Amino acid sequence: MKYRMVQAVACALLALTAVGCLSLRTNSPEIRTYHLSLDGLSNDIRPEQIDGPVLLVSPPQAEPGFDTQRMVYIKRPYELEYFAVNEWAESPMRMLTPLMVQVLNQSGAWRTVVPLPSSISGDYRLDTYGFLIQQEFLQHPSRVRVAVRVQLVDLKESTILGAGAFEALENAPSENAYGGVLAANRAVTNILDQIVSWVRQCVQRSTGCDRT
Repeated sequence: MKYRMVQAVACALLALTAVGCLSLRTNSPEIRTYHLSLDGLSNDIRPEQIDGPVLLVSPPQAEPGFDTQRMVYIKRPYELEYFAVNEWAESPMRMLTPLMVQVLNQSGAWRTVVPLPSSISGDYRLDTYGFLIQQEFLQHPSRVRVAVRVQLVDLKESTILGAGAFEALENAPSENAYGGVLAANRAVTNILDQIVSWVRQCVQRSTGCDRT
């Protein structure tokens, strides 16, 4: 009799545990994921220069605190916070490389643009570091800031042609994470357009294209 009672109590506890776990799963908030894309730019690739230079693109390096899929926002200066149920499909740093390669290829200034690592030899290398995306609730409407630093290296001469710092600010259409995503895509498109123009000028001048 005692064995049956113990068995019944154990079964009841297991059933309650299972219901509790199911309830936790049911009540867990759904994670929403977003990606970066080129906002307003055509996907058509312009004819490349057949005899033009080859550009290698290094993997971008993020600013501390931004090498993550979590979406960063700030409500006061210098303090990073992260949305709880909204995140990027991959870290923005990783999503930046294919977008950068795409816009550089579309410029038609290169025979080809190749992301590193690669066994292909290049004429120039574009290094990207200090990359960040953050939604700033410091004013209304909130806005998204995208910032990055780059340097262009002449691989044949083993020299740095120039270094540049770029920033884009876009107002968010709504005061939430999705509004930040829309603004972030516009800002990334803006900043990549700036970089493409700057890189072209650096190659044409061959020197003296530092930008701060």
